[in-house]
Amino acid sequence: MLERIWYGQSGWRWWLAPFALLFGLISGLRRLAYRRGWLQAYRASLPVAVVGNLSVGGNGKTPVVVWLVEQLQARGWRPGVVSRGYGGKAPGYPYRLDEASTTAEAGDEPVLIFNRCRCPVVVAPVRSEAVRLLEASGEVDIIITDDGLQHYALARDIELVVVDGVRRFGNRCLLPMGPLREPLSRLAGVDAVLCNGGEPGPGEYAMALVAAAPRRVLDDAIAEAPIGPEVDALAGIGHPPRFFATLREMGYRLRQAQGYADHHPFDRDELIARFADRPLLMTEKDAVKCRAFAQPDWWYLPVSAELPQALLDTLLQSLKESRFGTGH
Repeated sequence: MLERIWYGQSGWRWWLAPFALLFGLISGLRRLAYRRGWLQAYRASLPVAVVGNLSVGGNGKTPVVVWLVEQLQARGWRPGVVSRGYGGKAPGYPYRLDEASTTAEAGDEPVLIFNRCRCPVVVAPVRSEAVRLLEASGEVDIIITDDGLQHYALARDIELVVVDGVRRFGNRCLLPMGPLREPLSRLAGVDAVLCNGGEPGPGEYAMALVAAAPRRVLDDAIAEAPIGPEVDALAGIGHPPRFFATLREMGYRLRQAQGYADHHPFDRDELIARFADRPLLMTEKDAVKCRAFAQPDWWYLPVSAELPQALLDTLLQSLKESRFGTGH
């Protein structure tokens, strides 16, 4: 129902106005407290870049984190990634991922990032604890935070905001009246706004998600022959219709297109029973949760963010000014 209120024309949203006002007041005071120094933020010895968004739901942050890590690695940097680890319960925090880490321990997005980038990834609900572990390791020289734009307890040098270029900001209202975690005026203070699909607004960088050939969930083997064209699909991400639209654009006919909540803990028996008749396509984020019980005809679609190369130059210049120049 909230989705219809946020992204439709429902007049019911006005009933939520008092709660949105209270949310805005509390979140605004909290940010002000960190800006004024009334609450102390942790300032790392290494540069910190945050990839986040203003609205709830999936906007494409994780592909941007992967892109940023890969671009920095290509330029000789040694990045590490920190995340809250949403959906996971580690044996202790901070928790550093390794080859044996599961999504039940670390969450789906950190496992995806670790598998794709092969860089140090640490999760902790208190992100400064994860940052301290990476600082002490001596293995990294820049830290990327997956989400955490509103986590002001961690100071940052660079802020990137990812925007869903199709849904944009919905009714442009704060939670729970609308999808926004902070008012749109917040965008004026970030280093870059990345428009994922749709038409970029003034000053925004155009971003696209480019799909590669499907890979088998069991072993990452690339599909040697076309899958389908009639298939089933599932997506447990912030906005499943985006994934289903991508598959249709690629020529797949979807008999089932089953969306789940973001970070959904999949049930083995349910999936095997529901998707027994046709090949199944899912997102890479879903695949890391299904690998332990995947069937031979289950496949995932790897996607990569495509962004202008000039963006990285702009970010590195912002970093230089933030750390060594006249300020942010």
